[in-house]
Amino acid sequence: MFDIHRKTITWGDRELTLETGRIARQAGASVIATYGETTVMANVTAAKDPKPGLDFFPLTVNYQEKTYAAGKIPGGFFKREGRPTEKETLVSRLIDRPIRPLFPKGFKNETQVIATVLSHDMENDPDIVAMAAVSAALTLSGIPFMGPIGAARVGYVDGAYVLNPQIDEMGESALDLVVAGTTDAVLMVESEAQELSEDVMLGAVMYGHQQMQAVIDGIIDLAEAAANEPWDFVPPDHSEHEDKVRSIAEDDLRAAYNEPVKQARQDKVSEVKQRVMEELGGDDETAVDAQVLGGLFKGLESDIVRNNILDTKSRIDGRDLETVRPIVAEVGVLPRAHGTALFTRGETQALAVATLGTGDDEQFIDALEGTYKEHFMLHYNFPPYSVGEVGRVGFTGRREIGHGKLAWRAIRAVLPSKEEFPYTMRVVSEITESNGSSSMATVCGTSLALMDAGVPVTRPVAGIAMGLIKEGDRFAVLSDILGDEDHLGDMDFKVAGSDQGITSLQMDIKITGITEEIMQVALDQAKGGRLHILGEMAKALTEARDEVGEFAPRIETMTIPVDKIREVIGQGGKVIREIVETTGAKINIEDDGTIKIASSNAAEIEAATKWIHTIVAEPEVGEIYDGKVVKVVDFGAFVNFFGPRDGLVHTSQLAPHRVKQVSDIVNEGDEVKVKLLGFDDRGKVRLSMKVVDQETGEEIDPNADKGEKNDEDD
Repeated sequence: MFDIHRKTITWGDRELTLETGRIARQAGASVIATYGETTVMANVTAAKDPKPGLDFFPLTVNYQEKTYAAGKIPGGFFKREGRPTEKETLVSRLIDRPIRPLFPKGFKNETQVIATVLSHDMENDPDIVAMAAVSAALTLSGIPFMGPIGAARVGYVDGAYVLNPQIDEMGESALDLVVAGTTDAVLMVESEAQELSEDVMLGAVMYGHQQMQAVIDGIIDLAEAAANEPWDFVPPDHSEHEDKVRSIAEDDLRAAYNEPVKQARQDKVSEVKQRVMEELGGDDETAVDAQVLGGLFKGLESDIVRNNILDTKSRIDGRDLETVRPIVAEVGVLPRAHGTALFTRGETQALAVATLGTGDDEQFIDALEGTYKEHFMLHYNFPPYSVGEVGRVGFTGRREIGHGKLAWRAIRAVLPSKEEFPYTMRVVSEITESNGSSSMATVCGTSLALMDAGVPVTRPVAGIAMGLIKEGDRFAVLSDILGDEDHLGDMDFKVAGSDQGITSLQMDIKITGITEEIMQVALDQAKGGRLHILGEMAKALTEARDEVGEFAPRIETMTIPVDKIREVIGQGGKVIREIVETTGAKINIEDDGTIKIASSNAAEIEAATKWIHTIVAEPEVGEIYDGKVVKVVDFGAFVNFFGPRDGLVHTSQLAPHRVKQVSDIVNEGDEVKVKLLGFDDRGKVRLSMKVVDQETGEEIDPNADKGEKNDEDD
């Protein structure tokens, strides 16, 4: 009944098993990959016919984590998985980026990839397992796919590379790098690093590429036994129309690309394209399909721009290969925000706004590995007006999530620990103009905004986007690429870091011929560009401000014994609520007894601190305290004087003279000042009012009065 095929390889110190033929047999191809006890199922299906009217390849990739994989039930009212989490979105992009360039040009059949986490052993991250499963499923499917690909995670511990470090090992690693590629070339890199050198980062990429070859070989072996018949796909031939498009558009298109200003250049290009559509398109029998003309026109654009750069070493806007566009960095641009920066590089601009909060503002993240709190958030917004377009507003797309996470990784290495800086930090990057890498502008703006907010980052961080034009053996690496150079080029290579090293590296390759030499050139050139940008940023701010902004909350930290936490919280939270409502300060209590008290008003912090201190500390004999009479009895008054503590002021201690009736001296609700005399044999508190001046709170020397009286008698 089942035609099951299985391939097992030893990868690192664990076994990777790829299986097909047992589950999801109606899909185009289905592969279940197991690494350790983490299991991911990848299913691939493609439409039999191309989708008409498209000028792009309709590929959809969905990575989804099922909570049953970790033996959990989803939270919320409906108790089922809902919209994709941030990690699911990021891993979907991680899978999409290396496989998309490997489908042939002209293939327009709608293709869907779904990777589902079925089991998670809490040791092996499912993302790498999912990439192996997807690669195998695509290779088996028969769909035209120039794979397979492999992928690997690389760590860096004690000066050595580690293949696929387990989740608990990542805390010791100075690097979290994912690399994907084919037998011959690297296609994608995503990483976060602790200010590592260019040589270490390049070595990690090459190490990962070498180690993934075992997976590629395993997929090929499985395909030889179980692959479907390859589809009979022949790319459409439109060469007969190519010369016509070139004859109409080439000269004017070359002139258009001599225009350095983006909007003016786009207007001229649009005019040329419209003329091509009018002359070769239409409704008659000889007309060429609009999608075909669009593709041919884009091909002509690519040819003109690429060859001009290779021939002249001069770019669209007149720069040479290494020059970074003019930079203007400003801080403190918004009056009430805690920290702000406006970073402008050429025609790309990011407004970064930093907000500081308390522990109550931390983000709770419910992951398969468990729920944890995140105290640094970075949100990236790309409104349509930033590129002069009209579009939908309000929906956070995969691109925005991905770009925000890239900048988040770049900044995290220089942030202070929670112990050093007990604030929750959120940065929002509003892209107000875009022509080139807005994610790297976000890195620069975020770094400045945090410093403007008084966050003690160890060093400023900057980012730069590099491009590549390669034709045969000729290549050119471009610093600070424009949008057009990104679209028409062969590589999008983003590097962020400080003057000490790289904190994040992201690379997407559109061709299969990139070499280690090219990556080395790109890294070295990026370092020079990054240091230049850091120098321009230093004109606005060189280091974090000495203290947080005027409108940011102040946070004081105190530590109490763990066994006193219950007393501070009170039954049902009664005590902590009373402290917050009375003082106005925000209070966050950690399980280890750390208490963070926050307010923009120093008096509120002082009041809350004092209140908590009276709850957890022990009163000291001989000290004078403010108190409140809570009960009057025949033999004295009970006074609340130290948090929840009450003590008795005996009638003999109410006043320096004989007291006939307690109510002659005090009544319930009176504010009084008392001295702690000590404790009786039963541990009861003994207080005195008569030895304290009720006006000044200063202690009265009882012998002084006796001396004065004796003088009068004499």
